[in-house]
Amino acid sequence: MDGHSGEKLLFLTDDQLRKGIEAMFFAYRGFTSDPDRILDKHGYGRAHHRALHFINRSPGTTVNNLLAILGVTKQSLNRVLRTLVEDGLVDSRVGTRDKRERHLFLTAKGSGLERKLADAQQARMRAAFRAAGPEAVAGFRKVLEAMMEPEILHHFQRLKE
Repeated sequence: MDGHSGEKLLFLTDDQLRKGIEAMFFAYRGFTSDPDRILDKHGYGRAHHRALHFINRSPGTTVNNLLAILGVTKQSLNRVLRTLVEDGLVDSRVGTRDKRERHLFLTAKGSGLERKLADAQQARMRAAFRAAGPEAVAGFRKVLEAMMEPEILHHFQRLKE
């Protein structure tokens, strides 16, 4: 292969990568638009959504575990959790073994909001997955997992269990 062919292949690869990055930006916008409308009605943002999602996935999770999953500062998470607790969406309980730990659970009200948010995103994902087909879905999942940092992949794999 001469240098020109390699350059052209490299150029195509860069273009494909740019298109992939742009597709991720636009897909993320679509993925978050439905929940954003629901959250806005309650005065919440995406950080509240992420907290509700992961507390729902792991009832009783600790604040420290949620910090590790979300990758936010303690101050930022505490602001979000304080709002969710005050609004009656999350119950924060002192640990039975370690009194310094706080374990988080969704209340019935929190579960209701989380369900609305999840239903909106699942409907979009279901439609996209059906349109793409099973091989594309499996490939998409592999790509997403390959993009995750090792520690985040570890958290993701633990959630699948």
